[in-house]
Amino acid sequence: MNMVQGWIQRHLSNPQIVSLTLVLLASILLVTYFGTTLAPFFAAIVLAYLLEGPVAGLERSAVSRGIATVLVWLVFVAIVLVVLFAIIPLVTAQLAQAVQELPGLVLSLQQYLHTLPERYPQVVSPAQIDDLLGQINGVMVELRNVVLARSWLVGVGLIYFAVYLVLVPLLVFFLLKDKPGILAWGRRFLPEDMSLIQHVWGDVDRQLGNYVRGKAVEIIIVGSFAWMVFSLFGLNYALLLATLTGVSVLVPYLGALVVTLPVALVAAAQWGVGSEMAWVVFAYGVIQALDGNVLVPVLFSEAVDLHPVAIIVAVLFFGGIWGFWGVFFAIPLATVVNAVIQAWPQAKLAGSESHGDAGAGAPAAEARGVEEEGASA
Repeated sequence: MNMVQGWIQRHLSNPQIVSLTLVLLASILLVTYFGTTLAPFFAAIVLAYLLEGPVAGLERSAVSRGIATVLVWLVFVAIVLVVLFAIIPLVTAQLAQAVQELPGLVLSLQQYLHTLPERYPQVVSPAQIDDLLGQINGVMVELRNVVLARSWLVGVGLIYFAVYLVLVPLLVFFLLKDKPGILAWGRRFLPEDMSLIQHVWGDVDRQLGNYVRGKAVEIIIVGSFAWMVFSLFGLNYALLLATLTGVSVLVPYLGALVVTLPVALVAAAQWGVGSEMAWVVFAYGVIQALDGNVLVPVLFSEAVDLHPVAIIVAVLFFGGIWGFWGVFFAIPLATVVNAVIQAWPQAKLAGSESHGDAGAGAPAAEARGVEEEGASA
């Protein structure tokens, strides 16, 4: 008990640590209780953070922030329009086609499974196949019920999509254009002594900025390369599967593993279990291997210094708290936690060093006083 009291007194007596704790608690409460309501605002913050790099680069080239913001924002809007009117309709069409052909895919899978007891009687029995098919049918019925139960959300989703389409670009523009003024306004609500907060934010900003921009580039490169490879193989739903492959990099390790299943199922339904399917799965594995061993080290050499175990734990922990968005932002959140942990002992060390310097300065001051008295004498 004394140890706990001593720890609390030692840390809560430091106003910098108290300020950092309050800021973190306020951020967590804001996201937890107002995350859904302020979702467009949070999305705009992420996008503005993503675009801050090009704006700052133009500013360093002697371009005013207003002009730089307009140029970068126009490019951003153009990219959004291309994705919205060129890529999304194709992906949606392939998704609709896949949903329509899903019963045929399941039937083909059932027919193939029924042949396994004849091919491998020592390994698979007809009873095991019947049990597996029953489980598959149960999953399909449950999936259909979920889709029918949530079909009314489509209209609501379209309304939210329209809101996002209008509000988020406007918020991004003003967040970029008026960033200095917004930061100065927010600074009024923070304590005067912000050395620890600035230290933590400097570390988070350095890693998080590189991470967000690097992930955007990684998604584009991996998705484009996967689309080219799947198209060369003639794989059905190549664009849809390539989109899933690109988005899978947002969830380290687990994302690549999950997307393997639809790639393998589509290949098996198209060509059967054979060499063609094996080559497609092998090509998918090569794409993920090149991403993890070549592309990621190049893009994130200075971005995130986290152990793979810490990344997986962060995905599981934040995903369990905030669901999809917790998984989506698992690494940025883990980066914040890591920065706080790294800065916490430094704050204590800095405090002890400041006291040590003050103690060491007293004898020096006395010595200078003696010397001054001797000189005056």
